[in-house]
Amino acid sequence: MLSQKSKYALRALLLLARQPPGEMVLVGEIAEQQNVPHKFLELILLELRKQGILFSQRGRNGGYTLARPKEAITFGEVIRIMDGPLAPLPCASVAGYRRCVDCQDERTCEIRQVMCSVRNAVADVLDNTSLADAIANGLSRERTALAS
Repeated sequence: MLSQKSKYALRALLLLARQPPGEMVLVGEIAEQQNVPHKFLELILLELRKQGILFSQRGRNGGYTLARPKEAITFGEVIRIMDGPLAPLPCASVAGYRRCVDCQDERTCEIRQVMCSVRNAVADVLDNTSLADAIANGLSRERTALAS
């Protein structure tokens, strides 16, 4: 399940992705427009900055902007930064692998096999969906709704 932290991170990033490249947005503006608690958002944005997703600048013309093009930031990357591995079980994780203590034979474990398939399907969608893709898909749906 997607955590509230990841959801807030994605909402903030999508807002920034809709801005002209390099345009700074204040934390308070993001918090207000996305209805996100200001202090919690500050921590999220700080983590995204540390991971190279955002650039920040202090001062009068300060704020946050994307550090990379919106086409180069995927949902999978953001969710892993905020929540860790995508796998529903540690034994199905690529980055956070841990053997289950009650597993008798990992190679033949049907549960692990299914959870690896789930992880692969989720990772395929999230790692191939950029902020730009999400915005474009949203605009396509909006245009379709307006045409109806």
